[in-house]
Formats: sequence, structure tokens, C-alpha cells
Amino acid sequence: MKSPLLSLPGAVPAEGRDEGVAAHYGDLFREQRALADGSGLVDLSHRAVVTVTGSDRLAWLHLLLTQHVSELAPGQATEALILTANGHIEHALYLVDDGETVWMHAEPGTQGDLIAYLESMKFFYRVEVADRTEDFAVVYLPAGSIAEVPDGATVRETAYGRDLFLPRADLEAYAAANGPVAGILAYEALRVEAHRPRLGFETDHRTIPHELGWIGTAVHLQKGCYRGQETVARVQNLGKPPRRLVFLHLDGSEVLLPGHGTPVRLAADGAEGRQLGFITTSARHHELGPIALALVKRNVAVDAELLAGDTAAAQETVVEP
Repeated sequence: MKSPLLSLPGAVPAEGRDEGVAAHYGDLFREQRALADGSGLVDLSHRAVVTVTGSDRLAWLHLLLTQHVSELAPGQATEALILTANGHIEHALYLVDDGETVWMHAEPGTQGDLIAYLESMKFFYRVEVADRTEDFAVVYLPAGSIAEVPDGATVRETAYGRDLFLPRADLEAYAAANGPVAGILAYEALRVEAHRPRLGFETDHRTIPHELGWIGTAVHLQKGCYRGQETVARVQNLGKPPRRLVFLHLDGSEVLLPGHGTPVRLAADGAEGRQLGFITTSARHHELGPIALALVKRNVAVDAELLAGDTAAAQETVVEP
């Protein structure tokens, strides 16, 4: 779904998974600094929006999600995962309940598979699942923003800022009144700085929650049964995840950033050494320079100097080995 904000001056369309919104509006670092200072907004209108209504909505979702939501208070934000039977991450959801409806946003284009799964699990529960992507756009306001929440919008507030579920028809007027508008590259740079994983970037077909630090933020370890719980419990109680997320400071002399999937090796072994992981997301940060998240084998030493492709990289621990 193409955002109307792509018609703003300087807008450069994003590509890949974020197609449909702007990558930037002509000045990446200015846009980052505005967000870091608590001003402006980010157009996330390409993200999927799904709602669940009905008197059983929280009890029902509690059975399906990794998070404890049966007693979720109105206005309380949370995040949750849907796992496969083997414990691999299938969906990452960002939720809030307004007292009558659970609102959630998810990765662009995933609403079809998500809704199909939810519909298959309804059974006798009094719930209704709806795709609201065509009617509502997600808008991100950074922490510290003083922008007002308009009538008709639902807000999901976290330590990182606020997600608005805004009527799509109001998107242009709201952006004009509460800009400047920052592109998705600025948002992603701040996400990487905060070590926050994203489905489809930090995950592949075999990723489990422990590898990315989603334990604690998106997984409740004392709740009842859900699909994939056996894997979560086994890794938590008996073993260690096979991989771990790391934050990388990249050599700033390189012109190009290593893209998603770029092999990560020990610097001591050179570019022909054994692959120990891969880059998940890289970004240019207004203060830190080129940075990245990577998924590496658990036994890689925390102080090891690494290579991301041909780019030297110094690591910071995100998930303890």
C-alpha cells in the first residue's frame, strides 16, 4: 500500500520489505536527530494492522501468544510472538487493548497468514478478527514527543515512543500538523542502536526467541501452554540458544554498508575464514557512524574482532553467550 506521504518534497521511496513508505526525505541525519530529540514522526503506514474484538479476546489470545495477555489492562502496551510447533518465530506482534478491541501491528504483508492462523484457532471463542490495514495507518512518535493524539486514533505507548493507529484518511493532515516527517531509514538506525530485533531482518526460518533477547519483552516464562512453548522451556531450563544477537560498530572508512545476509567471520581468519554468522540489519547513525546487528554462533568470544564481509567490526554483547 503506497503512502500519500511519498508525495512530500524530497521523499525517496524505500525498497524491499519497507516498500510503500519513504526511505528518507533528503537528509537522513537531520531526520534521525529530530527523532532523537523527540520531534517529528515516522510514517509506518505500510505495516499490517489487525484487530480482535469480542468478550473472549484476551483469554483467547492468551492461549495463542507467547505473552501473558489475559489480564492486559486497557492502554497497556505489550509485544508478543507466535511460534511454530518447533518454537521458531513466525509472527511478531505489537499490541494494545483499548477496553473493547485489541489492536496489533505486524510486518508489512503478513496480515493474510496471521489472520488465517487466528481464524483457524477460533473454535467456540467469542472473538472476531479483522484486517484493518486499508482503514488505519501506523504512525510512530518518538519518546518525548508532545504531539497530540487525535480523535479516532488508538495509542500504544512504550519506552521507545508511541505507535498511533490513525485513520488512514487523516494521515496527510496529521503529518502536516505534527512534522517534520522522518523516513524509515532514520527509524531503523535508532532501532539498531536500541538493539531491538525485527521479524524478517533479525530472524530466519529457524530463529528462536532466546537468540534475539525477546525473552522478557515478548515471552512470558510463567504463563500457560502455547504452541512452541516446549522449545522455549527446554532452552530456558536445560541449554543455551545456538546463536546470539550482537551489536556491531563498523569501520567507517567503507563506503558501502554490508547488506542483510553478509557473512560474519573472525577478523583473524580473514575474508576466507569460516562463516560464524550474518548481518541482519545495518544502518548509518547520526552519532555512532555505521552500525549493524548480526546473528552469530553462541560460542564466538564476546571480545573477538569480526569481519562483516570485508568490513572490520567491533562487537557489543546484546544476548549473553
